[in-house]
Amino acid sequence: MDGRDFRAWAHRAADWAADYRESVADRPVRARTAPGEIAAGLPKVPPETGEAMETIFADFETLILPGMTHWQHPRFFAYFPANASPVSIIAEYLATAMAAQCMLWQTSPAATELETVTLDWLRQALGLPATFTGVIQDTASTATLCAVLTMRERANAWTGNTRGLAAAPPVRIYCSDQVHSSIDRAVWIAGIGADNLVKLPVTGAKRSIDPAALDAAIRADREAGRVPAGVIACVGGTSVGASDDIAGVAEIARRHGLFLHVDAAWAGAAMICPEFRDLWAGIEDADSLVLNPHKWLGVQFDCSTYYVREPDDLVRTLAIQPEYLKTHGHDGIINYSEWSVPLGRRFRALKLWFVLRAYGVDGLRQMIRNHVRWSRALADRIAATKDFELITAPMLSLFSFRYAPKGADDLDALNLRLVEAINTDGRIYLTQTRVDDRLAIRFQVGQFETTETDVMAAYDVIRDCAAAVGAAT
Repeated sequence: MDGRDFRAWAHRAADWAADYRESVADRPVRARTAPGEIAAGLPKVPPETGEAMETIFADFETLILPGMTHWQHPRFFAYFPANASPVSIIAEYLATAMAAQCMLWQTSPAATELETVTLDWLRQALGLPATFTGVIQDTASTATLCAVLTMRERANAWTGNTRGLAAAPPVRIYCSDQVHSSIDRAVWIAGIGADNLVKLPVTGAKRSIDPAALDAAIRADREAGRVPAGVIACVGGTSVGASDDIAGVAEIARRHGLFLHVDAAWAGAAMICPEFRDLWAGIEDADSLVLNPHKWLGVQFDCSTYYVREPDDLVRTLAIQPEYLKTHGHDGIINYSEWSVPLGRRFRALKLWFVLRAYGVDGLRQMIRNHVRWSRALADRIAATKDFELITAPMLSLFSFRYAPKGADDLDALNLRLVEAINTDGRIYLTQTRVDDRLAIRFQVGQFETTETDVMAAYDVIRDCAAAVGAAT
């Protein structure tokens, strides 16, 4: 492809993207293909010679597009959002066109320095104290792994990376039973082992970790010769928004000298609204925290922000400096590859910078406030509807409910059928979870361009599909 062809196809791709965004609301939200259907339409062997872009693009539209679930659909109410505001897409295109590998300051000084400044902007917007310093990771899973590795190294007097873990007493990590599965995976990958992740029960409407149980578990492990290393608290857990008492957990962590990491991957974005900050009161005493601008702030995936109080501990855990990665002749620079697990780094700060400038913090606040207000209104409406019950009240814009007509034998099976009927209908997309061992249906509002009309339209879909499922039972 020469320069002229590149220009023509870049324009065509941009036009396609604009047309797609304008028409995405007319498509079923979830893909309707059967397993294996897309693969069956693709050749079994790679092409020996290059093919025309016209042919490739046509196949993209006819073979690939039907198998896509539309995460930018305004009636995507499943999981948590993976937003891509139009401004963010443009920034991502620019970063992709430059294709810089931003692993060191010298490999693109602007990428490093923009990341430093932009993350401090976001810190201020969140109301975090200046004692926190940020770095962009790809996802919250990686940020949590960084936290767990730092916990492990601190607890082992910084010997784990050199001596390994075999000769050391077991390291223990504590959390509630509501945390995301990425915490389990981080513990596996860090070599700590699932048996040393202590999951504690939750209490109250917020489903918070029981402070007394946490304190007792730490004391018992110390007495047994194990090494308590850290606590992972959550604000806005994935299932139904469970939120720990950060101040209370921080006090216990401080008392025992443990590292405290807070997973606020989804809900952390809402902290740009001062009225929601009571959800993480005490956050200033955490050692690290993560939130994902690619969830609720309109930044194109992937862009996860990880804030730490002691950057030196993170660097001591992760940095390795062979001669070919050293920057000579400059003092006081940051090489963010030393703050991350991968060496390679994309220019993610550019899209965060574009979004913050284009929408302003106040514009983003208004979006989040609308989502919370609309979600609460829908929850109230569902709760007032015959044969429905609210299982968990809205935590920000997330709540769960259940279809429970009188006389139904197996409500779990009935609600699974209802979820499938809703998603097959195509007008909205929902997912399920389990709450106190009962199946419930999750609903969250977070798509960047959704409207109040979109949210309220979900009520009719839920009610209509429930009537059809109930009649067929």
